[in-house]
Amino acid sequence: MRKLKNSELDRLSIDDFKTAKKTPIIIVLDNIRSLNNIGSVFRTSDAFLIEKIYLCGITATPPHKDIHKTALGSTDTVAWEYFENTINLVEKLKSENVTICSIEQAENATMLDDFKIVTNQKYALVFGNEVKGVAQDVVNASDVVIEIPQFGTKHSLNISVSCGVVVWDLFSKLKAL
Repeated sequence: MRKLKNSELDRLSIDDFKTAKKTPIIIVLDNIRSLNNIGSVFRTSDAFLIEKIYLCGITATPPHKDIHKTALGSTDTVAWEYFENTINLVEKLKSENVTICSIEQAENATMLDDFKIVTNQKYALVFGNEVKGVAQDVVNASDVVIEIPQFGTKHSLNISVSCGVVVWDLFSKLKAL
């Protein structure tokens, strides 16, 4: 088996990406501190044609060299917007009939593998601060809380890893519809 060269990967141009049909998923970053995590979320969002990223609260915005280092140019492809207050954004998205999914460990959370996708529905995935997680008021306002099953001794995953796991799972479920 031969590894493919980058020229053989048939990737979209920036213009083609911007006009491509997007996956009906929005990413909301709730007070993310690490610029490397932010850049990684941009890169994951590019890979799965995510509709938009909202950067909220203390979450840094492009252009920034540390975001760029891990984003590898995806800040030029994925639509993004800064929103100062996450709960105000959640209320706005809910008024647009977007299903709000906080990715968190909480009472009565739905395990990711049990989460069912609804046809023709748009989802906003809220990922929280590296230490405190998703803010409680945002969890309270969510339509569903999704938990990533974990079986080891640690109680959390890095936010960029969590984003990759959840986006891949929902993307796969959407493709199967």
